[in-house]
Amino acid sequence: MDQSINLIIEGRKYPLKVSSPEMEEILRSAAEDMTAMLGRYTEKFHDKTLEDKLVFVTLQETVQKIIAQRKLQALSEEASGLSSDMAAYLKEAEKL
Repeated sequence: MDQSINLIIEGRKYPLKVSSPEMEEILRSAAEDMTAMLGRYTEKFHDKTLEDKLVFVTLQETVQKIIAQRKLQALSEEASGLSSDMAAYLKEAEKL
């Protein structure tokens, strides 16, 4: 069952519906992170609009997402290689 919550980001209220307590926790954590990042960008770029600062936040988060995806892909490939190596090793061990 969906639950209604209100998130506050940069002093603005955003009503949302969440499907679970876990999703509520994730959204609240994301809102806190966004507010903190916006605060840092406000300190550095006080003359920029909120829209500009949101673009910076979005760009930063997207870069981090791509980095994480690439690391996950590399780890997945490494795990696959290790699994193949182990299977080959066990096959050879069975021959002994």
